[in-house]
Amino acid sequence: MKIVTVLGARPQFIKAAPLSEALRKNHEEKIVHTGQHYDYQMSDVFFEELGIPKPDYFLGVGSKQHGAQTGEMLTGVEEVLLKEKPDWVLVYGDTNSTLAGALAAAKLHIPIAHVEAGLRSYNRQMPEEVNRVLTDHLSTLLFCPTDQAVKNLSQEGLTEGVVRTGDVMADALYYHARRVEERQPAEERTISENLRYKKKSYLLATVHRAENTDNPSRLEGIINSFAQIDGQIVLPLHPRTKKFLLDRKITIPGNVEVIEPVGYLEMILLEKGAELILTDSGGVQKEAYLWRVPCVTLRDETEWVETVHTGWNTLTGAKTEAIVAAVARYRQNSLPPYQENLYGNGRASEEIVTAIEQKRRLGT
Repeated sequence: MKIVTVLGARPQFIKAAPLSEALRKNHEEKIVHTGQHYDYQMSDVFFEELGIPKPDYFLGVGSKQHGAQTGEMLTGVEEVLLKEKPDWVLVYGDTNSTLAGALAAAKLHIPIAHVEAGLRSYNRQMPEEVNRVLTDHLSTLLFCPTDQAVKNLSQEGLTEGVVRTGDVMADALYYHARRVEERQPAEERTISENLRYKKKSYLLATVHRAENTDNPSRLEGIINSFAQIDGQIVLPLHPRTKKFLLDRKITIPGNVEVIEPVGYLEMILLEKGAELILTDSGGVQKEAYLWRVPCVTLRDETEWVETVHTGWNTLTGAKTEAIVAAVARYRQNSLPPYQENLYGNGRASEEIVTAIEQKRRLGT
């Protein structure tokens, strides 16, 4: 069986590592990198350190307006599919690369497998929400990380081909954490020495979503909150956020240490060692929970509602007072009980491959 996997953004590279390994045991996989994230720290480094096979095709689309970017990706992916004639197209998450891969496959009547299906923020102002909804409705197999994702699809009339597998991000986190901490102690020491931070002595922050970076008042509200939080905040600065901070002359507070974007192995160690995480990233919210680190989400809604329901994640939006108060509450109160296997048992990749094989045998 031949599968074409379409990737383009940092979280997708992470998710692809364990699933690509599982696929290639018995099947042929061709990887298309759209170039949506195209600088070294945001893409190439992940292929190197996570052991993902180098892409067979690199489209080099780069940063553009949504329509132009998606259209150029659609053209490029379609050309690959016409050449390769795969049995399946595999897409991840909710980026423009996801939608372009799904659209190209649907037009050519190639079945689509969507990893991380069924997530909903119910905010159509988010381009990611539009991408994930459209991709789900085009897909033949919908691999859901949670029970809530299955329910979301059912409410939209999608029940056929829906499989609750658990989360491939959990697979990746557990796998690479073991690799760093157990199999390669020298690498762990090197990473830890480079980071220079003592465990639980800092807060970790990430800010990159358009709803925050493109809105001056939201971005200022977030940065102002950092100034009012006691303690060191480590901020790996996304290139997009850096540009907006410079353009608007927003000053970074003295308690915030800005560092360059880090590789995935460094990032998961930063997450694991943090006292608390502040983020607008979906993946980091989930990883915070898996590491049992409380999280303050700098958004008005989240796809990962389970983390909020358990009490380990608090939604604050970009309001300075709400962010500061949420951090204070976590510091003052004991953490709620931790629910095991909320995102599966770390074997989602194997379950996904099995489901594709079964579907193939039954005929699509």
